[in-house]
Amino acid sequence: MEPALVVVGLWLLFGGTHIALASEPARRRLVARLGELGFTGLFFLVAATSFAALVAYYAAHRFDGAPGLALANVTGLRSMLMIMIVVGVTLLAPALVIYPRLPAALFGQPIRHPRGIERITRHPFFAGTALFALAHMLLATRLVGTVFFAGLALLSIVGAWHQDRKLLGRRGTAYAEYLAATSAVPFAAIVSGRQTLVWRELPLGALGLGLVVALALRTAHAAIFAHGGAWIIAVVVAGALIAGLNAWRRARRVGSMPYPARSGLLKSGR
Repeated sequence: MEPALVVVGLWLLFGGTHIALASEPARRRLVARLGELGFTGLFFLVAATSFAALVAYYAAHRFDGAPGLALANVTGLRSMLMIMIVVGVTLLAPALVIYPRLPAALFGQPIRHPRGIERITRHPFFAGTALFALAHMLLATRLVGTVFFAGLALLSIVGAWHQDRKLLGRRGTAYAEYLAATSAVPFAAIVSGRQTLVWRELPLGALGLGLVVALALRTAHAAIFAHGGAWIIAVVVAGALIAGLNAWRRARRVGSMPYPARSGLLKSGR
């Protein structure tokens, strides 16, 4: 079978279970049975298992099957796509650092005025992943790679949209105000005049670390998917686990309840 078709199926498994479990009816029933932490643990287990299967299959078949788009030789395009990759990876480091403070983070974090990266995009992780994946989709030399990275890009874009719709329904006016003041697309809120870029608020250390990671990944590019994609699986799963634990610790520290109906938080800046 064409490997690209198997990757489509594995993406549907990962993305479908990801979105289905996060949808309100299923989530409400599971939280009632398992509690907030139990549901989060189940969600993490299903996501980690299906993601590992997807990456392991792609790692084993990334050189097989039909040719991909392979646009690296198009004049001027390769440089632009490489810049997209660097910007995408650079966004991921601060995204993980600030994740526990984002209104979209787990365990109902307080909604406050947008700061730092949030002025650029309210979904720094999704935005960084989408840029990274879209560039790789166009550069991939095999169809299986084109499909793998297209799936990652689509999940990032749809995931950001789905998360916003879900939280708008749960958190009401406060989150609607936050949506109106920010953008999912990087710099769109700044260009439209809804935000201004405040340099002193940016996590420059985390951005610098992201840039270093981007350059290091370029150096080790050929070995990234070695050993059945074990490094990719370990880093992504560990990163998600650490981000979730940090969000839980912050929720306990600030005394937030899961998705509370709080008024005035955006205006008060809390």
